Amino acid sequence: MKRIMIVEDDLSLSEGVRLAIASPENEIFQYNNLEAAQVALFEQTMDLILLDINLPDGNGLDFLKEVKATTKTPVILLTANDTEMDVVLGLEYGADDYITKPFSLAILRARVNTQLRRSQEKGQNLITIDAYCFDFDKMEFSKDDQPIELSKTEQRLLRLLVENRGATVMRETLLEKVWGSELEFVDSNTLSVTIKRLRDKLKANEYIKTVYGIGYSWVVN
Repeated sequence: MKRIMIVEDDLSLSEGVRLAIASPENEIFQYNNLEAAQVALFEQTMDLILLDINLPDGNGLDFLKEVKATTKTPVILLTANDTEMDVVLGLEYGADDYITKPFSLAILRARVNTQLRRSQEKGQNLITIDAYCFDFDKMEFSKDDQPIELSKTEQRLLRLLVENRGATVMRETLLEKVWGSELEFVDSNTLSVTIKRLRDKLKANEYIKTVYGIGYSWVVN
């Protein structure tokens, strides 16, 4: 189920947009001012936001900037501001798409589906486990929102472990997939040392377990 927020003060247009993108896979939330949208976004996560710029209690661009500062949620601007400078400004504030009014509901539906598909594809490389967030696309890793710097080797090792979490990954598999063509130059103790360094950086003693004589596992609690 995809959660989509519509922030539009023209109630008839908001309802038209809702009907155009309605489907069993989409849960749609409608707000006609910034204050209500801000409260809703604080309370729940959205997969996509359709945002008007000219709203009764403020400028949608300010809300866009706030959204992009705290989330990775894609935003499509729906606005009557149709000059080239308006479009450039919206995109520079972080909008993922810009649609000027009046617009075709069929085109809107297609663009909504495009953003949801892109978000889903990106999400395949974003893994969250308890307090951890591992974004392998952006190479950003954190625990309790605190960034953790990992080397390329540590990133490859971590990815193998978390993508196979709950299962034991054999030493031979880790060595081959992490070091590849450089394997012949790798000391027999290198994997153990890298695992220890990864555990220490992530503070993941409870998660990365050694299966003696076999390999390593990211434990599922």
